[in-house]
Amino acid sequence: MQTTLLIMAAGIGSRFGGGIKQLEPVDSANHIIMDYSIHDAIEAGFNHVVFIIRKDIEKEFKEVIGDRIADICKKYNVTVEYAFQDINDIPGTLPVGRTKPWGTGQAVLAAKKLLNTPFIVINADDYYGKEGFRAVYEYLANGGKSCMAGFVLKNTLSDNGGVTRGICKMDEQNNLTVVVETKNIVKTADGAMADGTALDTDSLVSMNMWGLTPDFLETLETGFAQFFEKEVPTDPLKAEYLIPTFIGKLLAEGKMDVKVLRTNDTWYGMTYKEDVMAVRDSFKEMFEKGIYKADLFSDL
Repeated sequence: MQTTLLIMAAGIGSRFGGGIKQLEPVDSANHIIMDYSIHDAIEAGFNHVVFIIRKDIEKEFKEVIGDRIADICKKYNVTVEYAFQDINDIPGTLPVGRTKPWGTGQAVLAAKKLLNTPFIVINADDYYGKEGFRAVYEYLANGGKSCMAGFVLKNTLSDNGGVTRGICKMDEQNNLTVVVETKNIVKTADGAMADGTALDTDSLVSMNMWGLTPDFLETLETGFAQFFEKEVPTDPLKAEYLIPTFIGKLLAEGKMDVKVLRTNDTWYGMTYKEDVMAVRDSFKEMFEKGIYKADLFSDL
């Protein structure tokens, strides 16, 4: 079955502590987090990769990862394509002074012409683990329409500061009912807190790993036009069209069902410069346990 891995990498210029965080090596072979996501997606069954980037970073992106991945993918009959997110690609006029990208909703729409299959969408700089890719692939391969990998809150926290997470509530059938955006969640000795309130660390959270179909793109495009009409005039320089917010709106209106697929893997991201060493140590441990081979793609 044809399925696509859609990688949102257009925000790749967002620097932390002097380096481009998405291109920071995480192992001794100079692999970056994206290498692992691509490996895990191919292993799960995905056979088409689409990178969403900005035109101005195309050269550097291809030098660091794109060309290398294209060569690897050829060996496994996996096709690689590029979509370009552009601030001017909008259903209206660019507000004067606007420099901020329009968000993940617009990023996915940039790839609309390349998406003719069910697809999984992920952030470029997050490590999701193998289980999420397998679960989403199986769900889509069996005819499922919309799903989300639900990560256990305690497996997504940083030792180096507070994080924002979308805490999920579900019904008895594990259908998503609401995502509660919760800011400044910090690790504590016996769990986690946000603004003085203790949180259940076994709650499932959304880490922007969605399984969707091309039908969704029509809805997303209609929503973008409405967002431009209603929300941009009130905040022209900063309003963002975000997938979790849009899906939350569709859920509230009863226009969409999203199955939550629990994954027990630890999520790693490099929110803080200090996270890099912890992430590197985690990959070293995964090598030692045999989860990955030193020659990363050799086991596919």
